[in-house]
Amino acid sequence: MTIRTLEGLVERVLGMPGVPRLAVASCAEDFVIQACLAAHERGLAEPIFVGDREQTARVSERLGADLAPFEFHHAPEPAAAVEQCIRLYRAGDAGAIMKGKVSTDVLLRGVLNKETGVPPAGVLSHVGVFGAPGQDRLMILTDAGINISPNLQRKADIVRNALAVARALGISAPRVAMLAATEKVIYPAMPATLDAQMVARMGEQGEFGDAQVAGPFALDLAVSARAVECKGVDNPVAGRADILVAPDIESGNILYKALTSMMNVDMAGIVAGSRVPIVLPSRGDTDRTKFFSIALATLMAAAAGNSVCAGQNDSGQTVSGQIASGQTASDQTASGGRET
Repeated sequence: MTIRTLEGLVERVLGMPGVPRLAVASCAEDFVIQACLAAHERGLAEPIFVGDREQTARVSERLGADLAPFEFHHAPEPAAAVEQCIRLYRAGDAGAIMKGKVSTDVLLRGVLNKETGVPPAGVLSHVGVFGAPGQDRLMILTDAGINISPNLQRKADIVRNALAVARALGISAPRVAMLAATEKVIYPAMPATLDAQMVARMGEQGEFGDAQVAGPFALDLAVSARAVECKGVDNPVAGRADILVAPDIESGNILYKALTSMMNVDMAGIVAGSRVPIVLPSRGDTDRTKFFSIALATLMAAAAGNSVCAGQNDSGQTVSGQIASGQTASDQTASGGRET
C-alpha cells in the first residue's frame, strides 16, 4: 500500500513490531531533543543521547525536558560523539544513527572510517521525502547533502538509492525527473543536460527496473501540468515526477531549503546506500522534519532487515542503560560530505 503523507509514514512505522534504538550524535540541540522525545512518546524510537553532558543539560532545562530516563554517553566533541554512536551500532546496541548538532562531513568521516566505521552498502546519497504541495502524495528530492558534483555513474547510483526509498514507500513504477535548467541538451556549455539524457536512456534500457526516467527536465516541466501543456511535451514523467534528481549538491540544497524555509514544507531526510540507517536532516530543520526523518530511517531499516529494538541488541541480549565517556575520533576523510 502506498504511503501518501509523512504522517502516514509515521503510522506505517508504528504498525511494525518493536521500537528501534536510535543513537543521536551531538544531541545538545533544541529541535533534535524535541524530535527524539516526540519519537519516544509516539513509540517510534528509543533515543540514546550522545554529546556534551553540560550542554545537553542546559538545552533540556530550557525545554523543560527530563532526559534522566534515557541512556546518555558523554562525548564533548562532535567527532567523538559520532564515533561513540558507531560503536553502539557495531556492538548491536543501536539500530540507527541520527545527526544532531554535527556537520555532515564530520558524520560521514566517522561512518566511512575504514577501521572504526561501517562499510557502505554502496554509494551514499541524501534522500529527502516531502508531501507534494497541493497533492495527496509524497515526492523525493536527491541529492541535497552529500555528492557535490556527481559524474554520470554516480548519478545513476543516486537514482538507484532514491528508487529504493520510493519502493519502500510503496510507490509503484516511480517516475524520475533528471533536473537541469532546460529540457534541451546543451553541451558542453551545460554538461548536466547531457548526463540527464544519458541516465534517461539507461532507464529506457531497463537499468532501473520498472522506473520511468526522463530528462533533462527543467523543474517546472517535472512538476507542473501547466508547463507541460505550454511546452507541448509528451512524456509520462512530465508534470508527474515522483523523484527529482538535482544535477549537483548546490542546486539540490537550494531546492531543499527553498521548500523547507520559504514554503514551510516538512521533510524527512536520510542517508541512502549506508549499511547503518542514518537520519540526516539539515541542522536548521525543524523538530517536525527531524521527527519525520526518524520515521523514514526506521522504515528503511526495516526494509533492509536491519533493526535493533529497545531492550535487545542484535544477538537478542538485554541492553542496559549506562553512562559512558566518548573518545576523540581520528581525523579521516569522507568523500563528498559538506555541512548542510
